[in-house]
Amino acid sequence: IGLTGWPLDQAVGHPLDEVLQIINEQTQQPVENPVTRVFRENRVVELANHTALVGKQGDVVPIEDTAAPIRDQDGEVVGAVLVFRDVTEARRAMETRRYLAAIVESSDDAIIGQTLDGRIASWNKGAERLYGFSPDEIIGKPLSVLVPPDHVDELAGMMQRINRGEFIEHYETERVRKDGKRVEVSLTISPLKDADGNVVGASKSARDISARKAEDRRKNEFLALLAHELRNPLAPLRNGLQIMQLAGSNPEVVEETRKIMERQLHHLVRLVDDLLDLSRISQGKLQLRKERIDLAEAVKNAVEMSSHITEDQSHQLTVTLPDEAIYVDADKTRVAQALCNVLNNAAKYSERGSKIWLTVHREDAEAVISVKDTGIGIDPETLPKVFEMFMQVDRSLEKSHGGLGVGLTIVKRLIEMHGGSVEAYSEGPGHGSEFILRLPVAPSLERTSSAAGHNIPLGQRFDRRILVVDDNKDAATSLTAMLKLMGNEVWTAYDGEAGLEAANNIHPDMIFLDTGMPKLNDFTTAHRTRQQPCTQSIVLAGTTRWGKAQN
Repeated sequence: IGLTGWPLDQAVGHPLDEVLQIINEQTQQPVENPVTRVFRENRVVELANHTALVGKQGDVVPIEDTAAPIRDQDGEVVGAVLVFRDVTEARRAMETRRYLAAIVESSDDAIIGQTLDGRIASWNKGAERLYGFSPDEIIGKPLSVLVPPDHVDELAGMMQRINRGEFIEHYETERVRKDGKRVEVSLTISPLKDADGNVVGASKSARDISARKAEDRRKNEFLALLAHELRNPLAPLRNGLQIMQLAGSNPEVVEETRKIMERQLHHLVRLVDDLLDLSRISQGKLQLRKERIDLAEAVKNAVEMSSHITEDQSHQLTVTLPDEAIYVDADKTRVAQALCNVLNNAAKYSERGSKIWLTVHREDAEAVISVKDTGIGIDPETLPKVFEMFMQVDRSLEKSHGGLGVGLTIVKRLIEMHGGSVEAYSEGPGHGSEFILRLPVAPSLERTSSAAGHNIPLGQRFDRRILVVDDNKDAATSLTAMLKLMGNEVWTAYDGEAGLEAANNIHPDMIFLDTGMPKLNDFTTAHRTRQQPCTQSIVLAGTTRWGKAQN
C-alpha cells in the first residue's frame, strides 16, 4: 500500500498494469510490466535502471524490481511473484557520495584517506599535485613515505591521537615530495568511524603553506631590519644632544656635531618616507603631478640626491646624456626619486671606489635609463624577486650602508605609474648588475612651461600671520620657532578645537594642520574653517599624514 497507494481490497480484481504502472524516469514512457515478461519468457526478470512506479494518486517513486515465475509440481508456470522496493533514499545517498567524491577530487587541497595501521587508502588530484605521486604509486604505501626522517616521532604521536578519535585542526608541519623536496603544510585530520562509533581510519586534508610561511619569514626579517635601521640614527642623535650640551661655547665641536645629527636625521626621514610612499602606492593613494619635463633635469636631481653615498664610498659615477633633449610627461620629483633609489642600490652593493655608469638614450617611443655597476651582482634565484615587497638579500655590504630593502619595490611601482617598466640584469655573483628604466616619450616635443619652484631659500624673510595646529608639542614648538626665525608672526594651538578658535580670532594667512589630532581631526578643522566667511580663504597645509587605509 505504501508504494502503490492501492489498498488490498481495491487492488484485487483490477488489471495488473492498472495497479502497477511502471515508467521510465527519463522518457516518462510506460515500461512493460515484468510479470508479463515472466509469463512470456518463463524466467526471472529484473527491471532496467531509471525505472519508477506511478502510484494511485499520481506520485512517482523510483524503484528496483524483480519478477520470478511460480511453478507447480510439474514445473509449469502458474503465477508470478513481483518484488520491488523504494530506492529514493539509496539513490539520494549515492548522489551525495558522488557529489562528495567530486568535491574531494576537484579540491585544491590534498585529501588523503588512511587506515588505522597508517597506510594510504585514497588519494585525490590535490594530493598528486602537492606530493607528486600518482594514486597507483602511493595507495597502499605507509604514510611514512611522506614524512621526513626527523618527523617520525611526530607521526607516531599523531597516529595515537587518531586511534583515540581526536580531531586535529590546522596542524603545521613538513612533508616530503616525490622529488625529495620538503614542503610546509597545514594538516586537518578527521577520524573516520563506522556505524557503531569505532574508529576505522582517518581523512587528512593538507594545504601547501610554503609561500605564506616564506612571506611571513620575509616580513619578520623586514620588521627586524626596520627596528635595527630606525635605531641606528637615534644613537648619534641622542649622543649629539649630549655633546652639544657638554661642549658649551666650543663652536667647532657644536658645528661638527650638528652636521652629524643632520646626516642622521636625513637618513631617518628617508626611511620613514620610503615606508609612507610604499603604503600610499600600495593603496593607490599616491598621486603624480605630471608636467612636460626634460628627462635630463630629473637625472641631474637624482645624481645630486645620491651624491652623499657615491662620494662617501668614493665611487666613480659616469653620467652620459643624449645630445638632444628627451621630453617626458612625468612627475619630476618621483622620477628622480626612483632613479635615486637605483643609484643608491648600485652604490650600496659595490665595493668602495667602484665604477657606476648612468646612461640615458632614446629607443623609438621610449626613453631608456640604464644604471650599471661592477658590484657584487645578483644570483639567478634572487634576480626575478628583487622588486618584490619585503625582499631582503642578506649581505654584509647592504647592511653596512643600511636600508630596508623596499627601494626597488618603490622604483618599480613609480615607473609603472608613469606607464613605463623596469628590468634587472646580472650575470651572477661578482659580475655586477644593471637596471633599465623605460618611460614613454612625450607625444610632442613642445615643452610646456613648468610651475616655479616653491623651495624657500635659507635667509629669505617673510612677514605672514601663521597658525600651527599640532597635538605633538615638540613638533609644534620646533615648527613655530623655524617660522618665527623666517620673520613670520606665529601662533600655536594643540588640538583641532583650539585651532579653530584661534583661526577665528587672529585670521591668519596660513594654517599648518597636523593629522590625527584629538577633539577635531584635520579634516573637520579644515572643513569648519572653510565654512567661516572670515577664514574661508586661508591657505591650509597638512604637516603629516598617516599611512593607513582609512585616511
